[in-house]
Amino acid sequence: MTTIYDFTVKDNQGNDVGLDKYKGKVLLIVNTATECGFTPQYDALEELYKKYKDQGFEILDFPSNQFGGQAPGTDTEIENFCTAKFGTTFDRFAKIDVNGKNEDPLYTYLKKAQGGLLGDKIKWNFTKFLVDREGNVVERYSSQKKPEKLSKEIEELLDK
Repeated sequence: MTTIYDFTVKDNQGNDVGLDKYKGKVLLIVNTATECGFTPQYDALEELYKKYKDQGFEILDFPSNQFGGQAPGTDTEIENFCTAKFGTTFDRFAKIDVNGKNEDPLYTYLKKAQGGLLGDKIKWNFTKFLVDREGNVVERYSSQKKPEKLSKEIEELLDK
């Protein structure tokens, strides 16, 4: 059975990163953008990360420019923006497509695992996927779901 750990992605320096690096951790995987109405969610994401990282929680940030061109710039420019404006310290990866013929295989997997009521397509920036310590995708949240409202679900997975 495929899990999240079977995928390799590119970090924002262009290096391969096997997601098996995160084995045993609870993950929140988010497609982000720097010029979106939801961009301020970076503050709440960073707060979640600070609160739970010592308990085995990681946030994986995948910028995507597919929604209204709201993630312009290079991977380095996006990194600099997020660290300067929001003080983010969680892992950020190379900009990817999350839908369509060039979508990253990780997102093909995430959408298949948690299509649910939202359907297969990622609808907008800041869609979130919650992954348990075994690498299983357990939940999908829309852009409107505020990161600060995920504490209960994260704590439940960290306690398992």
